[in-house]
Amino acid sequence: MNPAAAPLELHPDRALPAEPGVRAIAREILTETEPLPIVSMHGHVEVSVFVADAPFPDPATLFIRPDHYLTRMLGSQGIGRRELLGDPERPLDARATWRLFCENWRLFRGTPTRYWLEDVLAGVLGVTEQPAATSADRLFDQVSARLAEPGFRPVALLDRFGIEIISTTDAAWDDLAGHQELARRLGGSRVPPTFRPDALLAVAAPDWRQRLARLEAAAEREVGDYDSFLSALEDRREHFIAAGARATDHAAVSADTTPLGRADASRLFARALAGEATAAEQQAFWAHMIFEFARMSCRDGLTMQFHPGSLRDYLPSVHDTWGPDVGYDLPVAMDYTRGLRPLLEAFGHQPGFRFIVFTLDEDTFSRELAPLAGVFPAMRLGAPWWFLDTRDGMRRYREAVTDAAGFYNTTGFVDDTRAFCSIPARHNLARRVDAGFLAGLVAEHRLPLDEAVETAVDLAYHLPKAAYPPIARQG
Repeated sequence: MNPAAAPLELHPDRALPAEPGVRAIAREILTETEPLPIVSMHGHVEVSVFVADAPFPDPATLFIRPDHYLTRMLGSQGIGRRELLGDPERPLDARATWRLFCENWRLFRGTPTRYWLEDVLAGVLGVTEQPAATSADRLFDQVSARLAEPGFRPVALLDRFGIEIISTTDAAWDDLAGHQELARRLGGSRVPPTFRPDALLAVAAPDWRQRLARLEAAAEREVGDYDSFLSALEDRREHFIAAGARATDHAAVSADTTPLGRADASRLFARALAGEATAAEQQAFWAHMIFEFARMSCRDGLTMQFHPGSLRDYLPSVHDTWGPDVGYDLPVAMDYTRGLRPLLEAFGHQPGFRFIVFTLDEDTFSRELAPLAGVFPAMRLGAPWWFLDTRDGMRRYREAVTDAAGFYNTTGFVDDTRAFCSIPARHNLARRVDAGFLAGLVAEHRLPLDEAVETAVDLAYHLPKAAYPPIARQG
């Protein structure tokens, strides 16, 4: 019999400040926020997971395949993607992949991946020993058995995790049948869709016309020019609103929001239809459409999320074999002050417009984003996101933005994950970081304890709900 691995235990003070006096205050604040429901309005769990409501097949498929943090760390140590993800010619060997992960558990020391996984393994699944070569098969069998229990199916976990609402992210042409089914089954809009049209902005991509054809089919109209393209997108937004959508989601390489003149936009779109659009024209069209989507949000009320700054699919050969989101997206530097100026000049004071900006470039938090959010009523700061959603990254965020933007120009935590079981761990970490930051203000006599508690509750629950309100006009 294999010897036992090291014990796996969750310390009640994990991620709280080390100084005893501040830690005691943080504990008191955390007591008020830990039980609060989770509002998860920026996520990537597929709606099909909840519609099928099937048991998760095995630990490797649940924990390894959807977590790009995990695969990039293992890949950086020379472990091939085929061993981690399988490939079209060789399906994933789940047990062998799990062994690789357990054998390399040491690589995750000090990382958020280890924090989240410890929380899930110990707190949710009842695992009492750390992943290791000696425990890999035991853990695989133990976790597999637990995942087969009815209480660990996706819909049951919504209640177990205290998730009040969890959004998905959906292509502009999605029929949203799954969301409609869940609305009937679960009642209300617990799993709303989020409108993401990015694929339609890549007008120089070789398969752009195929994507456009999917939009035409969904909108039931021919898109033969720029005006009909805009109309089709507006129709799809209405379809999303009717299905309970509260937000849109937009990525870009740069923060540019410079609009084109109507004639220039029409000419560029015609070149795209002819298959002649260049990479530079695509960039200009993308910036123009971000401006246009802000205009649409002012009209239909959808909260607009903008997260530029990722150079996606950095290694095309990996994308061609395994697709997107397997760890080869890299941050690039941003210029928000100039990039967002056209959009904010036009819509930054528009009543009812909600514009949430995220970043991968944390240098911009205090230099650009907090001052912008601190003056434009429409703009709010998104939470630390992707590479920054760590204990120290979230702490740096609060230190960087609070002076200029305060707490109430931020929108609470977003988990931005496909790793469903890590959602409560991620939100809990954010609540611990905020409790620690606020406890420091109390200890320094900069904020009374009652106000710190109220602020922590707002950050954890009320601010995300206010940033993504239900849209009164349905259908």
